[in-house]
Amino acid sequence: MALDMTTEQREIVGMVRDFVEREIIPVAHQLDHDDTYPADIVAHMKELGFFGFAIAEEYGGSGLDYETYAMVCEEIARGWMSITGIINTHFIVSFLIEKYGTDEQKQRFLPKMATGEQHGGFSMSEPNCGSDVQAIQTRAIRDDGEYVINGTKMWATNGEHATVVATLVKTDPEATPPHRGMSCILAEKQYAGFSASRHIEKLGYKGVETTELVFDNNRQPAANLLGGVEGQGFKQMMAAIEVGRVNVAARGVGVAQRAFELAIEYAQQRHAFGVPIAQHEAIQFKLADMATKIEAARLLTNYAARKKDAGDRADVEAGMAKLFATETCMEVVTDAMRVHGGYGFSKEYVIEQLYRDAPLLIIGEGTSEIQRLIIAKGLLERHRLKS
Repeated sequence: MALDMTTEQREIVGMVRDFVEREIIPVAHQLDHDDTYPADIVAHMKELGFFGFAIAEEYGGSGLDYETYAMVCEEIARGWMSITGIINTHFIVSFLIEKYGTDEQKQRFLPKMATGEQHGGFSMSEPNCGSDVQAIQTRAIRDDGEYVINGTKMWATNGEHATVVATLVKTDPEATPPHRGMSCILAEKQYAGFSASRHIEKLGYKGVETTELVFDNNRQPAANLLGGVEGQGFKQMMAAIEVGRVNVAARGVGVAQRAFELAIEYAQQRHAFGVPIAQHEAIQFKLADMATKIEAARLLTNYAARKKDAGDRADVEAGMAKLFATETCMEVVTDAMRVHGGYGFSKEYVIEQLYRDAPLLIIGEGTSEIQRLIIAKGLLERHRLKS
């Protein structure tokens, strides 16, 4: 790792790496191909305090900063990317509650989230709108001390296992522009009319469920309106997405790192024309480019995390990190498959699994095209000509 780390960071990252080597890597390949939820791994992660990593100490968590959080996510993704999905949405919800929640919401949710008793989910997208968030249709109507919610959400990671889902809804459909009429409800599964209706079959990202969520006259307490004020949901969700994008960038670095490690090991074992293929210039060029891109992606991700830690707006930095790290991941995994030759196409080798996982990263938390728009918009704001 190219990053300078504090003693505490080295200890935490070392502990996570040991856990990944011991408990995730030996079973991940089989769990992935069976598309089996890693219940034993998740249970042990709860015992070790993983679910409280990004939650403040006053609520029972570890209070890790986002820089350390990104390092941890990289290590976990290096073992199996699906595990990072299980904790990423959880951390996004804890971020929302810590930053925007009422004192009552913080006391009610965060201690149980730190132990994993409450498991967070995050939901913005709907069947007919992906990147166009302002086009959502899910409606929440205030009825005395409750909100009645109707609508369908899509692409919800942890949709089945989550107990509380930060859900973007419309509380004022007549608002102009539309985002002013959006709110975030901390929707709890314990209330009737809220369910994960179906699992979505995917190319990769196996083991963790991605579901459709249905709200059918679901009644949530008004106390579950994030922050207690309507019309703030879009702003809240966009801030949370910055955290998510740092996580996805770290995932890209982790998956790429694993692909590189497998490729450079295989290149020294596989012989062709009387020598290990690592001695052939064509393979050496690939390995050099792979390692260089990974280090650059790691540094960008670390910078975005530090920017977020400083409390600064980090939309451009998070977008750059997410864009570069995930595109790098796709390129590195593809080159690693080429280094493996025919074996890279076989399900017996982990490269095939990584090749199926990588495409999600260039789509999830905003496609590469959306990242470029965000980056360009932010740059134009920062470099606006003075009249």
